Parts: sequence; structure tokens; C-alpha cells
Amino acid sequence: MQIIDSHEVITHFSFAEAIKVMEQCFKDFQVGKISQEKRMVQQLPDGEAKNIFAMMPAYLGSDRYFGSKIITAFPNNHKQKLPSHLGEIILFDSKNGQPVAMIDANAVTWIRTAAVSALATNYLAKSSADTLTLIGSGQQAASHLAAIICVRKIHRVFVYDLDEARRKQFILEQQNKYPELCFIDCSTLTEATIEADIICTLTPSRHAFLSKNDVQSGTHINVIGTFTPDTRELTSDLMASGQLYVDDYQAVKTESGDYLIPLTEGKIDQKSILGSLGELVTRKKTGRTDEQAITIFDAVGLAVEDLCCAEYIYQKVKE
Repeated sequence: MQIIDSHEVITHFSFAEAIKVMEQCFKDFQVGKISQEKRMVQQLPDGEAKNIFAMMPAYLGSDRYFGSKIITAFPNNHKQKLPSHLGEIILFDSKNGQPVAMIDANAVTWIRTAAVSALATNYLAKSSADTLTLIGSGQQAASHLAAIICVRKIHRVFVYDLDEARRKQFILEQQNKYPELCFIDCSTLTEATIEADIICTLTPSRHAFLSKNDVQSGTHINVIGTFTPDTRELTSDLMASGQLYVDDYQAVKTESGDYLIPLTEGKIDQKSILGSLGELVTRKKTGRTDEQAITIFDAVGLAVEDLCCAEYIYQKVKE
């Protein structure tokens, strides 16, 4: 069995490649060529009620591969200078059940999550969008920046994080990496969002913080940070005012607090979801049709994304 570490993943898997892999993944998922089982999520009994252990199995077909991502999510890991998400993807050959690879899940998650957001952004953001806001300055902020600039010509990047030191360090690192971009250090949420064309919420927040008043007309929002029924980043009024698209209907309806909480409150209903990313890439749904609309992409992360990435990386490394 081949072991592929994080360095190999990042070396062999660019964001441009990942966006293409994710587009094909969602096409295959939409037409039923690939499938997944419900994510198993266990909140660990550690007294903090926020550390998570999860398993995400998927099947890519009889002539391809199957397997699972096994991962932990510890939001306070940055205090130990560790990523918040850690784990492995185990890949099996569908023809004989043989395990063929163990691939660093953190690196794959880091890339594929941002690639999915970029893919959705390409369908839902205004073509003229050139201003990006990153709410949260952890690992996913860096990957979302790298992915979004693959689909839009970004000039200004607003950054907001409650942790001032981490926010400033992130800006310093990214400014060195992208000297052509203008990074703006924001001390308030509204300062970061009010001029944005694209907003990515990338926090482990348990409570909604981004409201309708914080967002201008025509903005596209990628809601990425939370994936449990009792956590969310967007307020109910913002969810109700936006055109909502999801990575997967079933997953969002069972796992997304951003969707489930306003649904319970009666602020939105089942018809509020206008389409899925699979429907967008297969052209069953159109995406943005109104330049003034607020579009929202609510993603909880899918096992098929991880397995398609793992397959691509394994085959590329093997070759």
C-alpha cells in the first residue's frame, strides 16, 4: 500500500487541477456514477463539546476505487501549532478490495474544499467580481485565496479574524506570496464585508455572525466553516434573503445548521434551495441570473470529493 504524505499531495495536486477534478466529480455524482454513505460524526466527550471524529465513505464504481476519509476536527489545535483537521483517506481497489493507498486527509481537505468553493464561485459570483473577503484566517483562508484567484481576477482581499495576531500574520504571509494583491486588515466584520463581491466564511463558529446588513447586493457567499446541525455562520435573515445553492441536498438537509436552523424558525422552507452544484455543472440549473442578487453556496463537504481527489493523486503519484 502506498503512503502519500501531505507534501506529496500538495506537490502533485494544484488548485487548478483540483477544480477540474471537482467539476467531473459533481458531474458523475449528479448522474449517479459515484455514490456515498452518510457521514458518521461523533462529538468527543472531552468537556468542550466541539472536538469531532468523523468517517466519510464513498464508492466510485466497479472499475475504480472506494474507501473512506477518517478525520478529526479540533478547532483549538492552532494553540498547539497543529491544523484543526487531521486524518487519512484509505483507498481500496474496487476490483478486488485491496487497500492501495493511505493519503494525508488534511492536505486533500485543504485543497478540495477550496476547489469546490471556487467551482461554485465560478457559477454564482458576478463575472466582474474582483474583491474577496476571508472571514477566518486559518488553513482554509490560504487555500480559498489560492483557489478563488483561479476563477476570478481578484485585486483586493479583506481579512477578518477575531484573533488579531493570527490575522496579521496571515496577511503578512499572503502579501509576500501574492505581492500583486492588496490585502486589507479589518478590525470589524462590517469593514471586511460591506464592499465584497465574494465572501468566504471559514470559521468554527457555533453561532451566526454574518447578517443581511453586512452584505451588499450582488455578493456571492461561500458558507464553509461549519457542518453540524447546531452550528452556523449566517443569520436567518441573510439565508432568507439570498439565492441558496448547496453541494448536496441530502447532506445539507441533515447536517447544515445554516440551513436547518432558519428552516426550524420558519424563515426559509424546503423550496429555498434553488439548486445543487451537480445541477450547476450539468447545466440543469443556471446559477446567477440577477446581478443584484445575493447568492449563497452552503457546503458541508462530501465523501465523493475526497475519494475523487484521492484517486487522482494516487494515479498521478503511481505514474
